[in-house]
Amino acid sequence: MIVYLVHAIISDMSILEVKDLKKVFKDKQVIKGLTFNVNEGEILGILGPNGAGKTTTIQMLLGILTPTSGSVKIFNKDLSTCKSEILERVNFSSTYTDLPYRLTIKENLTWTSYLYDIVDRKKRLEKIKSLFRLEKLWERQLSSLSAGQRTRVNLARAYVNYPRLLLLDEPTASLDPEVALYIREFFAKQRQEFNTTIILTSHNMNEVESLCDTVMVLKDGEIIAKDTPKGLRNKLTTSHLRLRLIKGASKLSQLNALFTIENGEYNIELDEKEIPEYLSKLNSTGITYSEISIDKPTLEDYFLSVARNKL
Repeated sequence: MIVYLVHAIISDMSILEVKDLKKVFKDKQVIKGLTFNVNEGEILGILGPNGAGKTTTIQMLLGILTPTSGSVKIFNKDLSTCKSEILERVNFSSTYTDLPYRLTIKENLTWTSYLYDIVDRKKRLEKIKSLFRLEKLWERQLSSLSAGQRTRVNLARAYVNYPRLLLLDEPTASLDPEVALYIREFFAKQRQEFNTTIILTSHNMNEVESLCDTVMVLKDGEIIAKDTPKGLRNKLTTSHLRLRLIKGASKLSQLNALFTIENGEYNIELDEKEIPEYLSKLNSTGITYSEISIDKPTLEDYFLSVARNKL
């Protein structure tokens, strides 16, 4: 797993303050009183199963949806009364939204730039073109691009105003691995150099684990956990011991631990503290192995536990 530089100065000043945020659709409460803060320079990941309320939450943070109750403050200003002023320094990108298909990339980003107070528009667009590697796509219509290329253009559009707060919904979905890596490194660098605050949703657990300072887990419209990626991993104790056996496989069931077999490899589920004793039992039982590996709990394991109601 690649670990990005995380030495931005995360100040004690809250860029975003959310208090008791609720949303009701047709008598169904989908967001049930969210309260959380995001500090300047922080990268917050929002995780949750489908239907947990991630997209609804982001839409309320952007002012697209009006909360049924509760409050959102950004830059210490109330979103409900200072929306235009706030959005001048906020931006958003989602894999699930798109720009006008018949316009070229240049036309799309130029049009977007006029939504913001940018002093030197031409210079800004040249910088964006370079940062997101759009030189070869600049004069092409959006309709001619692949899904991954359109995602890259959407990310470029989200950065055209150099936002202080950036909200990203599945930012690297549809991107090939090399471009996805470049984009992740780019946002990590922007955070480090300019203290950009980022909130992102993603189903890529490695991405969340490597980029985010804090992870907030939603389920059924509620916050069920908020911690560092390491803190969430540590809530699980089950590790996976993987063995490729030489002899004694028939005796493995005598050791009273759950195991599965895949491609000749035995995967045994154990509490991490039990592994030394288990290996000792293997030796005393006459079970020998040629390969061994130990996989500690990951953020993905934690997410799956939440999704499967094991936590």
